[in-house]
Amino acid sequence: MSATSHAAAQIRGQPDGTPRRGWQDGLLALALVLATVLAYQRACHGAFLWDDNLYVSENPLLTAPDGLWRIWFSLDSPSQYFPLTYTTFYLERPFWGLNSAGYHWVNLLLHAANALLVWRLLARLRAPGAWLAAAVFALHPVQVESVAWISERKNVLMAFFFLLALLAWLRFLNEKTTRPGLFYFLALLCYALALAAKTTACTLPAALLLILWLEKIPISWRRLAQVAPFLALGAGMGLVTVWWEGSHQGTQGKLFAIPWLERGLIACRALWFYAGKLLWPENLCFSYPRWTISASDPAAYGWVLATAALGVAVWRGRQWADRGVAAAAAFFAVTLSPVLGFIMLYTFVYSFVADHYQYVACLGPIALAAAAMHWGLARLAKPARWLEPVCCAVLLATLGALTWAQCGQYAGAETLWRATLARNPDSGMAHNNLGNLLLKQGQAVDAIAHLRKALALRPENAETHYNLGNALLEHGDLEEAIAQFRQSLQIQPDFSPVFKNLGLALLRNGDFDGAMACYEKTTVLSPNPVVRWYELGTNFLNYGHWPEAIGCFRQAVSNSPPFAEAWAGLGLACFHNGQSREAVASWQKALEINPALPQVQNHLAAVLATASDDSLRNGLKAVALAEEANQATGGGDPAILRTLAEAYAEAGRYDEAAATARKALSQAQAQKNGKLAAALQEEIKLYEAGRPMRQAKSLSGGAPFIK
Repeated sequence: MSATSHAAAQIRGQPDGTPRRGWQDGLLALALVLATVLAYQRACHGAFLWDDNLYVSENPLLTAPDGLWRIWFSLDSPSQYFPLTYTTFYLERPFWGLNSAGYHWVNLLLHAANALLVWRLLARLRAPGAWLAAAVFALHPVQVESVAWISERKNVLMAFFFLLALLAWLRFLNEKTTRPGLFYFLALLCYALALAAKTTACTLPAALLLILWLEKIPISWRRLAQVAPFLALGAGMGLVTVWWEGSHQGTQGKLFAIPWLERGLIACRALWFYAGKLLWPENLCFSYPRWTISASDPAAYGWVLATAALGVAVWRGRQWADRGVAAAAAFFAVTLSPVLGFIMLYTFVYSFVADHYQYVACLGPIALAAAAMHWGLARLAKPARWLEPVCCAVLLATLGALTWAQCGQYAGAETLWRATLARNPDSGMAHNNLGNLLLKQGQAVDAIAHLRKALALRPENAETHYNLGNALLEHGDLEEAIAQFRQSLQIQPDFSPVFKNLGLALLRNGDFDGAMACYEKTTVLSPNPVVRWYELGTNFLNYGHWPEAIGCFRQAVSNSPPFAEAWAGLGLACFHNGQSREAVASWQKALEINPALPQVQNHLAAVLATASDDSLRNGLKAVALAEEANQATGGGDPAILRTLAEAYAEAGRYDEAAATARKALSQAQAQKNGKLAAALQEEIKLYEAGRPMRQAKSLSGGAPFIK
């Protein structure tokens, strides 16, 4: 064999690329998994991040009795149609609840499993350095976004079944396989599961053809017929995704109206961007700057020329480098094709590239680099062979350290957004999300500053106007908040959440008619008018408009009888409106639907213990309700302890009433609640005198059980 053909065989793959067998395989697999877990373990302590609320923490499908059916057979998914991904979250929710660590560990273990599958796949393809390629895949810091971000479960889960499908396809092609039909079916099944996890798996048919070409199996009509079912599945799911993005994710309008020529320019630049991050993973960022690319700019065509030149070089070079180089380059480009810009994704409003987009595609360049490194080190003289393990160890240790450091950015939402701004100061998304986070933390002034910066970067963003309006509303700047809400509606007239908060701002500003008009609009635009009636009633309740609140809550319960919180709100509005009997009936209905509402138990117990109407009072029932509420809150709520004392007094248990009231007094004083403390001091005197509480009181806190 000539030197040239020997080099070609090394790159193409000879049996020396297959992994060791027996205990050596086991040790290498264990080392690969342990290194992966060690590098990413820091991410398992991270909190829920952007979009994780939609996927997990606030996803009603995960707790609904019919949630699993709706995940697969409805349009209720909060993002795209990823039924298998949501199913895993649905199955995990009873185990982890809202503890993010469990979901992180599943992502990490799936990534480790993917690394093992990569090793197995490359070994089956006789690629030199298969284990090294799998280790680089596992430890490369560009993978952190897919592993450390819970929402990217869809990525690691899709890759798992994608790789299994390729392995099953290889077994199907093997002439020694005794039951090839079984492996063909398994490949098709795994492909369907990969598509159900994430639709970007639709590129797998191209990978199947690449394997045929790489293995020098003629691509006959028979082979094309075998690939056809995969192609049909992928095309079908791809069309569903394109429709979903346009209809449900809003990938329409000026921001997404990019001419096809410019989309091609974006795609060429993106290919080089991803390759560059693999080669030199510096300044990895959750949200990269959004490129400004114009077809009239001659410099933009440089990426096209570079791509074309590399494509020609790779194709012509296949004669001396065999087919491995061309197959790796084609796999990289084809697998990235759904996210290069030809198909509009909602995330393109922020950036045209993201690290997690190349989770599977990076296998091509990584396998090629590992094979080249293996080939180069194998050519060293025998005395210098010690350099091979040393070089590999240094490479993997460096990648592992970079991954460990990158995982630190995913510790929490604030850490992530600040790290993003440190590397991309003009990220309107990061300014917007950090502003929202600071607002939730009560830092309205800092939130306003970040949201103004986000608007300066993207002034035509309706969501940012809305968020700034919320921050100004919280800060008390009603006039400017109203102006921001109206500006948001000018950009996006059917943005229903804006009407709700605009109505609240108008209500606070004394414009009752304007508020009513906004609230009525929310019930028309909302996909769930019952919830909007409930929220509308809550706003009226909090601002003392009792009759209007009663009307809204009645609308909510009439449309959805099992809505416990709406019945609870109706009871509170009726109580404040002087309709105690109706309040008691509403609270009883709420507790029939959901007994675990301690604030409702407290309100009902208070009325049953202190009502001036003898026919309403029931000391024994008041004690039972108040004790349950106190137990549910851990005995740490002085208002509930006050109600429990009132119930004891109504039941004639004055010593317990006085003792409980003193405990409530101590807690109220510790919380510096002077008004409650003063009331309790007077009530203690009543109980010590053997007299029950008969003085009407307000139920403090508005509707604390209403979110």
